[in-house]
This record gives sequence, structure tokens and C-alpha cells, in this order.
Amino acid sequence: MPKVVVLDYGFGNIRSAERALQRVGADVEVTADHRAALDADGLVVPGVGAFAACMAGLDAIKGGRLIGQRLAGGRPVLGICVGMQILFERGIEHGVLTEGCGEWPGTVERLEAPVVPHMGWNTVRAPEDTRLFAGLDADTRYYFVHSYGVRRWDLPGSDALRAPTVTWAEHGGDEFVAAVENGPLWATQFHPEKSGDAGAHLLENWLKSVN
Repeated sequence: MPKVVVLDYGFGNIRSAERALQRVGADVEVTADHRAALDADGLVVPGVGAFAACMAGLDAIKGGRLIGQRLAGGRPVLGICVGMQILFERGIEHGVLTEGCGEWPGTVERLEAPVVPHMGWNTVRAPEDTRLFAGLDADTRYYFVHSYGVRRWDLPGSDALRAPTVTWAEHGGDEFVAAVENGPLWATQFHPEKSGDAGAHLLENWLKSVN
């Protein structure tokens, strides 16, 4: 049974994430304790609300450094919703720029769709080499609630490094990043803990990468 810490920094559907992970067989602890978070097999970073507020909460517990320490050791991290967004370089909300964790280049910005927020069930377009969506049909729907997203991907692969696996979704004609798999760092813009059986299957796939 893999040990998973859900990082408690004041933002996110913490109890929903806890229950969803327990459902798929994880031993879950909700905490902001650095030692517990570093020692766990997997770390989940949830997030709900504004980018700036989530970053302030993360900074208050030195969460960015914690994430960096885990990744430097190849230790799995899963970001969810704004917990994915804060992994990027920056976010812009209402004209205010906030620095993110900088694990990936890119800017979180308002979606350019006729109806915002993007709220409800939607399909995604995952590449063939995905591990996160393995065993899930292309027409499977996941639950989204967000007004902001990453609309351009700026990190190509190289001869030395494999390019991250990037999954896309579309809302109102506007495309945005729905998920990323990049070594030990995976993330989803949608909420797997609110996506029923499909979300449970996806979390099981992540747990396989943790073991």
C-alpha cells in the first residue's frame, strides 16, 4: 500500500482527494509536515481558487522548495487543478502577475472562450504514449472547474531529454493543457477526485508510477 501525502497548505479539495486516493488503495495522510511529505511514496498538491492566493499559501509552508526537493530525488508529485497551474512559471489574473514554482515554462492566463468558467464534464486529447490515461477511452469525460489555464506549451524535448507528455482539452474553441506527465511530475487541470470511475482509474495509474 503506497504512502501518499496530500499537501495541506490551505487550498484545495483536500478531503475529496484523500477519499479518492483511499478508494484506489493508498495509505493517505493530510499534512503540511515537510518530513512526512518528503518521505511519502507520493505527494499530491491540490488547489482551488486564485493562483496568487494558492501561491501565498504554498510559500507560507515553503511548499515550492518541498516540491523541488522531491523532484530532485525523482520522487513522484501529482498536481491537481490550481495545484497544476502553480507548477508553471507565472500566473496572470486581473492584470496581476504572480510567480509560480517554475517547474515548467509557461503562463497561466484567462481562457478565451465565450463562456467562462469552464465548468462540467469534458473529454481530453491524450497522446499515445500516455501512462496517466492508459486504459481509458478517448471519449471518457473528466470534471473541470476553472477560468484560467495554460494555452501554450513552451517546453520541447531534446536529444538528451524526452519531451513531456502533454494532454490537451478544448472549451469554447479555446485549447488548453489538460494534463502533463514529465518524469516524476504529473498534473491534471481537471479534478480526478470528482471524476467518478474514470478519475479513480486515473489515480490508480498514477499510483502505479509511485510504486
